[in-house]
Amino acid sequence: MNPKTPQRHRSVIAVAAATVLALAAAGYIERGHAQSLPEVPAAAPVPAGLPDMAGIAARFGPAVVNISVSGTRKVSTTGDDSSDDAEDAPDAEAMREFLRGFQQRFGGLPPQLKMPVRGEGSGFIVRSDGLILTNAHVVSDADEVVVKLTDRREFRAKVLGSDKLTDVAVLKISATDLPVLAPESTPTSPPRVGDWVMAIGSPFGFENTVTAGVISATRRSLPGDGFVPFLQTDVAINPGNSGGPLINMRGEVIGINSQIYSGTGGYQGLSFAIPIDVAQRIEQQILSTGKVRHAKLGVGIQDVNQTLAEAFKLDKPAGALISEVVKGSAADRAGIESGDVVLAINGRAVDLSGDLPAIVGLAQPGDQVAIDLWHRGARRTVQARLDDAEARDAGKADGGSAAAKGPHGPLGLALRALQPGEPRAAGAAGGLVIEGVSGPAERAGVQAGDLLLAIDGQPVATVEQAGAAAGRSAKAVALLVQRGGVKLYVPLRLG
Repeated sequence: MNPKTPQRHRSVIAVAAATVLALAAAGYIERGHAQSLPEVPAAAPVPAGLPDMAGIAARFGPAVVNISVSGTRKVSTTGDDSSDDAEDAPDAEAMREFLRGFQQRFGGLPPQLKMPVRGEGSGFIVRSDGLILTNAHVVSDADEVVVKLTDRREFRAKVLGSDKLTDVAVLKISATDLPVLAPESTPTSPPRVGDWVMAIGSPFGFENTVTAGVISATRRSLPGDGFVPFLQTDVAINPGNSGGPLINMRGEVIGINSQIYSGTGGYQGLSFAIPIDVAQRIEQQILSTGKVRHAKLGVGIQDVNQTLAEAFKLDKPAGALISEVVKGSAADRAGIESGDVVLAINGRAVDLSGDLPAIVGLAQPGDQVAIDLWHRGARRTVQARLDDAEARDAGKADGGSAAAKGPHGPLGLALRALQPGEPRAAGAAGGLVIEGVSGPAERAGVQAGDLLLAIDGQPVATVEQAGAAAGRSAKAVALLVQRGGVKLYVPLRLG
């Protein structure tokens, strides 16, 4: 071997020599004659019918627009964040904290300041005369909205209306013969988990960016967004993508990209889109009336898990468990009680608790609906005339009276009555104070200081009533407790 051969070449020669020796030992090379090596299978053909993402992007990309906004936002310098738009921006709280600290240290600031707001988002043209759909949060606080097309033309847009509860807004620009992602592109079949989808938008200002992925889940409810059954995807969505379309591989718009779940502020694999049928309902209301109205039932709800299903003697964990009924509300007038489980509304199944606000919230105030309930161990149907979501609550659910302190018992609760003049938890007229927890209650997360309102849907006013209700329970029990003004059912598994 040439001693000047580079090290990387010597390594290759050594590997080749070792390979020849191994082949000879295996009998493939014998007496200087090479035998045939095992036949290598041919590469698998590329499956037919893969999605034509390039064709979809070329066809619909020109109908996706970039939206730039400028305006002002009122920010409190005193800690009073009662202004209507106090919560609209993710960085608003940091700004308020800075201003409050400055005010406390140096003074001299007025109670509120108007801070400049600039932002970018996306949208898509749904009518050739310049009607555009986007997110409400994209145009929030905007004094000026500028729409830029892919041919570099720019137009000042008018906000025809927006709805914060569904995060949908409708814009209009003065133009004609524009490329369109038309409303008739409503999906011909419901989106399925695993379906390929693509997004077009302007992440970080990079206009007409295409990203792709699959639908990860449907009918996903998020905190504070109870009216929208979101589509969850793993499509890369970043700041600036908001308001752009989510498109399936048939070239149909199935949603408006709205938000992400992230610990960094950027994409981490969890993106959420507003279903197009929800967006179109909002669009139609804005075009016909200039505003959006939502209905409400007047209940607090939570999911039904296995233990709660056993406690309420349900066949399976399904439905929306009513944890609170607002006094004077549509639910109260219909005879719905805390502890009832909503199974369906107008024949539409309520499998998850998030299904109920999505159905009710997209109805109109005054609509009458048939509600199928699981009520005290049996099915029951009631009629309810829905209220206006903008109307103030008539009141809170009533509780019961109180009595004397008792032992821990089988539930692991030390209970006592509310004392005369003792401050009551917000909205509760009675109940029993939980002074200590152990056993099942402690394992379930019940805390000392909670207020016990009901057991398995039956209000408790005395320790004796609580003991009797616990004695009737077999394997599981559901406690209705109030903590800091919030009512919720806590499932306890006994034994």
